[in-house]
Amino acid sequence: MTPSGKIHDLTAVGRNVNNTREVEVVVIGAGQAGLSSAYHLRRGGFEPERDFVVLDHSPGPGGAWQFRWPSLTYGKVHGMHSLPGMELTGADGSRPSSEVVAAYFQTYERTFDLRVRRPVDVRTVTEGPDGRLLVETSDGVWSTRALINATGTWDRPFWPRYPGQETFRGRQLHTAQYPGPEEFAGQRVIVVGGGASGTQHLLEIAPYAAATTWVTRRPPVFREGPFDEDAGRAAVALVEERVRQGLVPRSVVSVTGLPLNDAVRQGLEDGILDRRPIFDRITPTGVEWADGRRVDADVILWATGFRAAIDHLAPLRLREPGGGIRLDGTRAVADPRVHLVGYGPSASTIGANRAGRSAVRDIKRLLAEEPVAA
Repeated sequence: MTPSGKIHDLTAVGRNVNNTREVEVVVIGAGQAGLSSAYHLRRGGFEPERDFVVLDHSPGPGGAWQFRWPSLTYGKVHGMHSLPGMELTGADGSRPSSEVVAAYFQTYERTFDLRVRRPVDVRTVTEGPDGRLLVETSDGVWSTRALINATGTWDRPFWPRYPGQETFRGRQLHTAQYPGPEEFAGQRVIVVGGGASGTQHLLEIAPYAAATTWVTRRPPVFREGPFDEDAGRAAVALVEERVRQGLVPRSVVSVTGLPLNDAVRQGLEDGILDRRPIFDRITPTGVEWADGRRVDADVILWATGFRAAIDHLAPLRLREPGGGIRLDGTRAVADPRVHLVGYGPSASTIGANRAGRSAVRDIKRLLAEEPVAA
């Protein structure tokens, strides 16, 4: 980038140098956060493949949405914001959200010519020569002056550990592996987790299962009334404060509470959402509390959330003692060349859109200030 803010026209940009391809910016991930970032790069004058590249390890467009369970139809999705520059309109609410969103993302990539490379697995990001970063992948090495990490959380499901867990003779699975309610017909199912996924799973499974039990670490908080702009800003501010302190971010949903909609009200009335505190141990046939209470089960479904998929950034030593990456906006405080979009306060569809724009604005400023190697 020249001081004027225009892309520097060097033959080295986007070319293969000693088996390492050079670009100005590498975007890792092509979900909402990655596509939003790529869109704003294009609007900012960066050309795909020459000035920036988008790497995605998924088999096709759609980000994490392409892996959602079939029973999560688009009509059940709450708070899905369109990508910048192209609205998602006229979608059939009865179709699986995985199909609707994947088709939308595919059209978006083609419309804005984002040229996503997939499937490409990013292995590590390390310090390279001349102040550049080296992104080592299954498709070779990329040398870049700035990095937008938009890898989300889907690839890191969180599995809590409890005494006796390895002795359970039934089936254990995570939300990431949830196949839909029909597979639990006639079975006794324990759902662990107090978030939106846990309640959705319970409400779906209950009509099929022989019995369901809901277990959470903390009492669930239900939110009545509209979730307005002020409430949204307050929730994001709470998550943002943790990120500023370098702590592991909590999800935005974790601080907003569960919406008390008609389905949830009915589930409470029917006793499906009758929450029990977390058990103390897992036995071969179920779970047990310290006071001697027991519940037998065929399945334990862990709806216990996800963690940020950022292990590939470990060589850069961005983590703080609190376990998280401290950010100033989207920029990593420990390394201003690295931006995290879809992390912490931007881990929502509308947050990712805004963060993508912010990251590109900061990157343009950074590249304009730094001399370009000849």
